[in-house]
Amino acid sequence: MQERPEMEERIELSEDSPLAEYDETTIQVLEGLEAVRRRPGMYIGSTGPDGLHHLVNEVVDNSIDEALAGHCDKINVMLHEDDIITVVDNGRGIPVGEHPKLKRPALEVALTVLHAGAKFDHKGYKVSGGLHGVGVSVVNALSEWMEATVWVNGGEYRQRYERGIPVTDVERVGDASATGTEISFKPDPDIFETTVVRCDVVTSRLRELAFLNRGVHIELQDERSEQEHLFCFEGGLVSFVQYLNRNRNPLHKQPIYYEGTREDNEIEFSLQYTDSYVENIFSFANTIPTREGGTHESGLKSALTRVINEYGRKHNLLKENQDNLTGEDIREGITAVLSVRVEDPQFEGQTKTKLGNTELRGMVESVMAEGLSNYMEENPAVARVLVDKAIKSARAREAAKKARELTRRKNALDVTALPGKLTDCSVRDPAMAEMFIVEGDSAGGSAKQARDRRFQAVLPLSGKIINVEKARLDRILNHNEVRAIITALGTGIGEDFDLESARYHKIIVMTDADVDGAHIRTLLLTFFFRYMRPLVEAGYVYIAQPPLYQIKKGKKDYYCHSERERDEILEEIGTRGVSIQRYKGLGEMNPDQLWDTTMNPESRTLLQINLKDLREADEIFTILMGSRVEPRRDFIQANAGSVRFLDTVV
Repeated sequence: MQERPEMEERIELSEDSPLAEYDETTIQVLEGLEAVRRRPGMYIGSTGPDGLHHLVNEVVDNSIDEALAGHCDKINVMLHEDDIITVVDNGRGIPVGEHPKLKRPALEVALTVLHAGAKFDHKGYKVSGGLHGVGVSVVNALSEWMEATVWVNGGEYRQRYERGIPVTDVERVGDASATGTEISFKPDPDIFETTVVRCDVVTSRLRELAFLNRGVHIELQDERSEQEHLFCFEGGLVSFVQYLNRNRNPLHKQPIYYEGTREDNEIEFSLQYTDSYVENIFSFANTIPTREGGTHESGLKSALTRVINEYGRKHNLLKENQDNLTGEDIREGITAVLSVRVEDPQFEGQTKTKLGNTELRGMVESVMAEGLSNYMEENPAVARVLVDKAIKSARAREAAKKARELTRRKNALDVTALPGKLTDCSVRDPAMAEMFIVEGDSAGGSAKQARDRRFQAVLPLSGKIINVEKARLDRILNHNEVRAIITALGTGIGEDFDLESARYHKIIVMTDADVDGAHIRTLLLTFFFRYMRPLVEAGYVYIAQPPLYQIKKGKKDYYCHSERERDEILEEIGTRGVSIQRYKGLGEMNPDQLWDTTMNPESRTLLQINLKDLREADEIFTILMGSRVEPRRDFIQANAGSVRFLDTVV
């Protein structure tokens, strides 16, 4: 280890220096829920929209835990005016008796004390999504107010809190013949960037929970828009897979389903193959989505690979001189849902995105292999279709090897390996570099002249790239424009993708503001989502916002990004002596205009592409770019009123 040289200067601390005040009195102890309010991101991830919706999920998950325990079959979620949320269930009701240790009502303890709950020793709950006892107490701490009403022991009890602090006692306010819990709360605007809960986000999660909890009725009422949704699926995971594949063409009519138990851990899965070329696996642990997968998902993949290879060998569908099919071959076109219910799940962090229980890999693999093997032996016609699809995928993979090598850079700094179309920047720090993917040579020429060559690279595309939603990887990698993008980025593609090798941390899609430009933009986003998803998840992908109009009055120029903005400026400056130009393409701008409006970091507007809901994003790309016409037509009809720009013929 290299020694640190001594500093020639010494720092003198004055009495006014904040460093001089560091002594025993500066050590703070945050008690109760004060720590949550001081550092909310540690408990809910962020104070943005994701964190806000996490509050709703925490309360709903408590009701779902009652359903998992077999004590609840009805949950009602209400979104009121003034950003108030109510969740009601017909579970057992939170106990209201005195806690033996804290000498306070159990309801108050559960809602105001961190790490207080009934989910640690499995006496109250065998399995649950809540592990740390911080869920609803955190919601309470981050709410302007919360009110809890419980029906238990023949009575109705209520308590009110403000920013996590009880402002009333637990009071009996009436009699009750049933049991259950109602939690109403208003997120604190002092904490959150926005307190407006989105109905579509809540709807997506509630639908998911209804699929995962067969037979449970979950109702959503949005009083703000008078929307109502009722979810109940007796088919459970089978219904879930059918819902996910409703815009695809299945290769076998009925999804495969199986469930089993290993050492008190409940495991169930459902899967169905389609004629698409992408895999979609959604895994859950105690109804919590594990978006980053984990040991349970690894077990599913291992079982798939082993069982289908064994079946292919046993029935001579794979010849002796053929290599085994890879997992990538076998998972092409699969839609699968895996749900495990575990007594002691080990999640990564409170937000629970990855499952880490090592023993679950073998358990899931065992149940999966048992169920899939039985199904394939009992359904040989379907089994042959699945193996044949995987064999075709393997052939395409072999054909893609050569093309993949052409797109793999030997060295991130080897300029000779870059595509000829790329005009690179001089900076070598990816965090400082950005690449514009530009539609057409004309716009590419303007962009190359307009750019700041120190940190801005330009890659023009000749026309539209291949629709990756309807092509296998070998065809994709043989497409010149796709190869140019992959080589320029330096990351590789698919399973070879390496985010650390990205040459630019801003990839900016810059297309014309017309129908063709929108199509090219969608094709590129589909490609990034399907084959370079970590770029999107890292926040590296952006959409440029070139202006639609230039308004000139005298020597003054105004640039507008919408008709409304154009009309507002015209109302402000008047129409006398005004000329208006509608830009149909980036090539119509001279380099100075393109720099000022679209490429200059100090004046441009960029839209960052974020991946909030993997399942919803998958559905949108399937509808827009998939092979089925009917879902696309229905989507266009349903959303035609939301179109921002339309080409007009004059």
